Formats: sequence, structure tokens, C-alpha cells
Amino acid sequence: MIKLILPCCLLFIFCLTACTPEKKQEQSNAAAIHSEKQDFLIDTITAELKNPWGIAFLPDGRTLITERAGEIRIVKDGKLLEEKIQGLPSPIYVKGQSGLLDIVLHPDYANNGWIYLSYSKQVADSGGTVIARAKLEGNNLTNLEELFSAQPLTSSEVHFGSRIVFDGKGYMFFTSGERGKKENAQNLGNHLGKVLRLHEDGKVPTDNPFVNTPGAKPEIWSYGHRNLQGLYYDKATGILWEHEHGPRGGDELNIVEKGKNYGWPVITYGINYDSTIITDLKEKEGMEQPVRYWVPSIAPCGLTMVTSDKYPKWKGNLLVGALSHQLVARVEVADKKFVAEERLIEKIGRVRAVVESPDGYIYVATENPGKLLKLVPVE
Repeated sequence: MIKLILPCCLLFIFCLTACTPEKKQEQSNAAAIHSEKQDFLIDTITAELKNPWGIAFLPDGRTLITERAGEIRIVKDGKLLEEKIQGLPSPIYVKGQSGLLDIVLHPDYANNGWIYLSYSKQVADSGGTVIARAKLEGNNLTNLEELFSAQPLTSSEVHFGSRIVFDGKGYMFFTSGERGKKENAQNLGNHLGKVLRLHEDGKVPTDNPFVNTPGAKPEIWSYGHRNLQGLYYDKATGILWEHEHGPRGGDELNIVEKGKNYGWPVITYGINYDSTIITDLKEKEGMEQPVRYWVPSIAPCGLTMVTSDKYPKWKGNLLVGALSHQLVARVEVADKKFVAEERLIEKIGRVRAVVESPDGYIYVATENPGKLLKLVPVE
């Protein structure tokens, strides 16, 4: 009897050791998302955010996330902390699409400690996009400096833009939406519907394209934009990528260049929300064509380029977040031209931010529900 039991026990132990890892592997594979070039898992870091907008990674391992209502949340060791960053600018104009928006570290943050913020500043019953910088001591912002305020202020609650990027050469680019008034985009006498360029300390570069144009705002780098919610500077090529919301249809992915006119509202691939025609023109001499446009709209928000070796077959591709279709799309480009698009994930919540962390992982922030997601590659 004992001789019979012993082989059975050994067989049972063998099955446990040999079969269990295989089962775990099957479960892992079942959870993986299969894309054309890279399989990956979605790791939910937190699902307790409220309208997140911008993401920044501190050298000490903490992650800062702006919430539009006027908070900066802290994620540490994979957990959302109860304590929040204090000392934020006040008052922040929080109406409609306005509020506390982007957050970006200076390229030399390790040495100078500057954190840059974009937010909507309230003045009486109006508001406008502001760029400011501050330093972080513990959980408190100090040395707050307002570097720029978009003019004119308006009571409109839409189209603030507010993305910030650095080129690593001493310059900062940022976006300002046309605040829901089409005519602002073509008017060089205001900051609305523009990409703007400043030195990192807020001073105006003398080589900006409209510095010597009478009546023009000297901070303007490009114009003819609508509602710009994605900006990425590719340091390898010097290309400044931007995407913006069209009206009903006509969302655009653009390469932004010095002094160029991107057409809104003179040319567009979209129509009004009530189905009426904005313009019969889709192109015009002296106005730039998008690299890619979307009809129907996806409402793009959040933009990055994959530079990490963790996603080798995505390297050099743009990742575009979207509000309307609640997706992240992988966009292949070559020689400044659109090649292909793949929708990696959909119905995950309204995507507000897509960023690559210093250690090479892709993070996505969504609202409704308010989550921070990490895309983990699967080999």
C-alpha cells in the first residue's frame, strides 16, 4: 500500500511544480493586449484621481499629477498619497475647460530645481493662460514666478491650450487656444490660437519671427491654431510636433515651424457642431497642411514620442491620446509624413496625458474615471 501511495504523491508534486508556472503564464498572456508590433499589459497605478491633466516625474521617484480643479497629487512607490503639494498659485480660474493644467520639469531640474506650470488665472470675471515656475521644498512650492500671461483675458470657458515643452537649448514652447473665437487665431495682435516661444526665464527671444512686426505679439512662434492640447519636441530631429482639436472633424497633427500659419479658421477639414459650413477651403497658399487629420474627430489630448528601448518596435512612433474615443493611438511617421495609425487601447476613459517616464515606461492619465495607467511591455 505504501509503495502505491509514494509514486502517486511524487506524481502529484511533479504536476504542481511543472503545471503551475504554465498556468500563470497562460493567465499573463490572457491579460496581455496584442498590438501589431508590441504586446503589453495595463497596470493601474491609481483610480482615485479627479480630472488629471499633466504628469511629471521627480528624480526622487515621486510622480506629480495636476488635477484641473487646482491640486497637485503625489504618487510614491506605486500609491497615491493623501498629502498634496501646497503653495500653488492663487486664484486659479476653474470654469469649463480651465484650471490647473500642465506640469513640466526644467531639463536641468537636478541642478536648478525649477518646475513649470500652466494654469488659468482669474482676473475679475475673466481668465487666461499663465505660465509660471516654482521650486519644490518637501511638499511645498516656493519661489513662485509668473513668466507669461496670455492676452487678452476673456470670460470664455473653452480652448486654453496650455501644453509646455523644452527644446534643451534654452527655449520653452507652449500653446494657447483661441478661446472659442475663430478670428483670434489669425490675429497676430493677441496670444490666442498660437504656439509661443520664450527663454526659460520668460524673456522674449530676439529671433522670434514677429519681434519686429508692428502690432504683433513678440512671443508668437506660429499661428492659425484652434485648441492645441498636444505638444512634443523631438530633440533628435529638432521637430516640434503639435496636435489640436478641430471643430466637428478636422483634428490635426502638425509639424510646427517658425512663423508659419496653420490656417484656422480660413482652412479646415471640419464643420461647425451644428453641421453648417465654416469654409469651403481645405488648403490655401501660404497656409500649412496637417501631417495627419481626423474625420470624424477623436479630440486628441496628450502627445509623446516613444524613445525607449522597452518598446523597440514602437520606437520613433508618436502616441496620441484622445478624449472622444477614449483611446491611445500609435502613429507612424517617416520623412515628416504620415505612414500608418494603430489604435492600441480604447474605451479606457478620456485620455488627458500620454508621457514617457525617465526609466522608459509609457504612462497614461485618464478622466472619467480618473486613473494613472502604466503600459508594461510583454516580450
